[in-house]
Amino acid sequence: MRTAAELGLLLAIGVFLGVLGPYGTVQEPALAKYVFWLVSILGGGLIGYAVETGLRRWIAHEWLRVVATAAAITLPVALLVFGAMILVLGHEHHLFSAVFLHLLWQVFAISLAVMAVRALVWRQPERIVETRTVVAPPLPDAEAKLRSRLSAKRRAARLLAIEAQDHYVQVHTEAGAELIGLRFSDAVTELAGAHGFRVHRSWWVSAEAIRTARWRRGSGEVELKNGLVVPVSRSAAPDLRRAGWL
Repeated sequence: MRTAAELGLLLAIGVFLGVLGPYGTVQEPALAKYVFWLVSILGGGLIGYAVETGLRRWIAHEWLRVVATAAAITLPVALLVFGAMILVLGHEHHLFSAVFLHLLWQVFAISLAVMAVRALVWRQPERIVETRTVVAPPLPDAEAKLRSRLSAKRRAARLLAIEAQDHYVQVHTEAGAELIGLRFSDAVTELAGAHGFRVHRSWWVSAEAIRTARWRRGSGEVELKNGLVVPVSRSAAPDLRRAGWL
C-alpha cells in the first residue's frame, strides 16, 4: 500500500510538472514533455526513496535528511535527466558541457522540492496513546539500575532502546549509544518497571521514544524519535496493538 502511494505521489508530481513545463520544457511537444517529466520524477523519486531510507539511521532530523538526500541524489538524477533530454526530447548535448553543469542546480532544486513534499505527505503528528492514562505509571527509579551502568555522559540522557549483541547490551540514548557488559535478559528484567515494550527477541524500546509503528505482511517495525528503526516480532505485536500503536 505504501509503495503504491509513493508511486502515485511521484506520478502526480510528474504530471503537474508536465502541465507546468518548467525550465523551458513548455515549448516541447506535449507527449514528449509528459514522458520526460514522468521518467525524470519517477526515476529520481525512486533513487531518492532508496537514499533517504539509508540515511535514516545516520540523520535523525527529518529536514536535514531531506536536504542531505537531495544533495546526494543530484548527480545520479542529473545523469538520468540528461539521458531523458537526449532520448525523449531529442536534444543534442555533450556530457561535459555547460548544459550539464547548469542542469545540476536545476535537479537539486527539483529534488529538494519533491523530497520536501514527500516528507510533508508522510509526516505523522505526535501520537497520544490514551491507554497511557489507565496504566500504572513507571516507578521513579525504574531505569535507575540500568542507568548506573552507563558513563556519566549518557547516564542522565533519555533512554530510547536497548539491543542485544552477543553477551553485551547496546544501550541507545539521546546522547548516543553505549555497549555494556550485561545479558539482554538481565537488562530487560532491570527495566521491568519502566514504560516500554520488548518488541523483538533482541530489542526493548521505551514507549516515550516511539515515533511511528507499522505492521505489514506478517512483520513490523517501529521508528524511534532519533530515526532508529527497530524490528517488531509477531509475539510482540499484540502488546503494541493493545497500546494503540498498531
